[in-house]
Amino acid sequence: MTNNPERKSRPSVVSWCDPQAHRLLRRSRCGFTLIELLVVIAVIAVLAAILFPVFAQAREKTRQTVCVSNLKQIGLAFAMYVQDYDELLPDRRDLKISLPGGYKPWSSWPTSDPRTGWAAIVLEPYTHNYDIWTCPSIKNATLGRAVQVVQAISSEANAPSTNYWAWRFDRPDIPTPLDDFWGKFELQCVADLDQAKNPQAGTPDGPADVEMVVDPYFPGAIPTVPPSLKGHGVHFGGRNRLLLDSHVKYFRDYRTH
Repeated sequence: MTNNPERKSRPSVVSWCDPQAHRLLRRSRCGFTLIELLVVIAVIAVLAAILFPVFAQAREKTRQTVCVSNLKQIGLAFAMYVQDYDELLPDRRDLKISLPGGYKPWSSWPTSDPRTGWAAIVLEPYTHNYDIWTCPSIKNATLGRAVQVVQAISSEANAPSTNYWAWRFDRPDIPTPLDDFWGKFELQCVADLDQAKNPQAGTPDGPADVEMVVDPYFPGAIPTVPPSLKGHGVHFGGRNRLLLDSHVKYFRDYRTH
């Protein structure tokens, strides 16, 4: 038989069957060195540091969008109420003072009671949903449990509660203050607010400039704000607002974080 020079040049595979060679091969291929593990852990830590804030911002953006949807539904409910009641906004100052805790059960800021438990009750025939009265960003948060923010609609256990504010329905005074809207026409609201010269409300040019419902916030610049709440807001650096003409707009406020 003629010898094949190519076959002679091939490396022998017999040596790979040696048990000792197999053990050495497995030992070289299995496991990581300490340096390799530290590098992997460092890479994971860097990625986590980069991605976690991104995920948090995305989640907050989603919650803010839900909040906008809530306020739009509340605005629609106000609009339907006005259509059914001769173009007049609600006047339920009786509810303002009779809900659990009464009117303004705190001695610090704010100086009035903008909570909206009364509105959730009055507008329920149009909303059929008490959940829209709570922004998802405030659920289970310290701000959402503050007495100045949360208001149950009844004294029953597990009664629905609200967490939005309505500054233009914040006092039960009689007669109605110029900067409150109890039982008023829309145009009267704008005219009275202009006459009131309320520095917080400003001078409106029309219903689109008048705030009705808003996320709660505690400006850090106000000395009478409780230290535990000072500077706190629902959304990063601002809040969603429902305006008198039923549109919703985000308002940036650097006094909150």
